[in-house]
Amino acid sequence: MNSVQQTGKKPGLPVLCLAVLIILLGLPLVIMGVQLAALGGSFYYVLFGAAIIAAGGLMLFGSVNGAFLYLVAWLVTIPWSLWEAGLDGWGLLPRLLGPTIIAILVALTIPALRGTSAAAVSSRGGHA
Repeated sequence: MNSVQQTGKKPGLPVLCLAVLIILLGLPLVIMGVQLAALGGSFYYVLFGAAIIAAGGLMLFGSVNGAFLYLVAWLVTIPWSLWEAGLDGWGLLPRLLGPTIIAILVALTIPALRGTSAAAVSSRGGHA
């Protein structure tokens, strides 16, 4: 048996595309976040980038946990943004707009991902 559990049902193309997009968005966050942290800046970008890369990877394999991981990372982004920019709307915009749009799309994938997770459980003989 492979080290990665095969699910009975694969996630649909929109979920796969979103998962790949999330991974691709996370890579520069980690790379440039490490550079920023080395200069004495915030470690937030490294942590957020790593979290969303992991979330995208989980979503690629049809795990609803990937969606929940992204949403938790997004929720952590809100207080960090407020701490970083205060209540300045223009300062908050670049920190929150993109992640929030992706969070909405991720939330919309939860029913599809739950379907693939349920298929995986039932194919292993568990209860769906």
